[in-house]
Amino acid sequence: MSTGFLSVQISVVRQFYALAKPRVIQLIVFCALIGMVLAVPGVPTWAEVRLALVACLGIWLVSGAAAAFNCLVEKNIDAKMKRTAWRPTAKGQLSDFQTLTFSIILCATGSALLYFWVNPLTMWLTFATFLGYAVIYTVILKPLTPQNIVIGGASGAMPPVLGWAAMTGTVGPEALILFLIIFLWTPPHFWALALYRVEEYRQSGLPMLPVTHGNEYTRLMVLLYTLVLFAACLMPFVYGMSSWIYLIAALVLSFGFCLYGYQLWREYSDELARKTFRFSLVHLSVLFAALLVDHYAL
Repeated sequence: MSTGFLSVQISVVRQFYALAKPRVIQLIVFCALIGMVLAVPGVPTWAEVRLALVACLGIWLVSGAAAAFNCLVEKNIDAKMKRTAWRPTAKGQLSDFQTLTFSIILCATGSALLYFWVNPLTMWLTFATFLGYAVIYTVILKPLTPQNIVIGGASGAMPPVLGWAAMTGTVGPEALILFLIIFLWTPPHFWALALYRVEEYRQSGLPMLPVTHGNEYTRLMVLLYTLVLFAACLMPFVYGMSSWIYLIAALVLSFGFCLYGYQLWREYSDELARKTFRFSLVHLSVLFAALLVDHYAL
């Protein structure tokens, strides 16, 4: 009896954990951490390390709250799509009240951590990001316009700005450069996914670009965005934020992303779209990791 009860409790915990979209949140916190590291010259002190850890926890909690709210709002849409049908809200494993309560608790706890133990600016920027993703993007933009990813991408591009603000109490031009990179990376990343998931998006009723403008137009947009992103990825070196270590990584990764975009534009296949989507994740992760290595290596 006790074993069965324990297994049920573990299952519920896993369901709540899944609501927070941990894989997505890991990338968000990683990008915020890069902003924190770059904001501190040289090796950080123990006090700065503690501040960064608290900031990462606060950002993780508020981001998890936004993810849970997104699952709540989109539960009917998620149920129609293979990629998201497993989510606890889509399967009816968690009620609306449970999901909303979970989101509120995470948001309130994370906001309190950021306000009292980091600084008010970081809290307000993080809360604004929550509203941008959970409300403006999820509730308003996503079901309304095929440019949802472009406009809503501003929320997803905020983590380095949050990290920078956490350590300095300001938003410097360096943070805005990192913001620009993620902002331009977001559309080709999601459009590559939407290309091979187009039927699922069509059935869900969401006006994603491949649904409203077709496959060929979306492929062209992916290519054009990878080219503009290439230029943006060089800005940390041009501005003096990084050295040749980052520059080499940026050139290789950006050339690879552009090559995938070009191949996708020339001749489409679902498999190539999947590879483009997967490479986009590698592109952003390794690009920011290169910034981290560059910061301490030279």
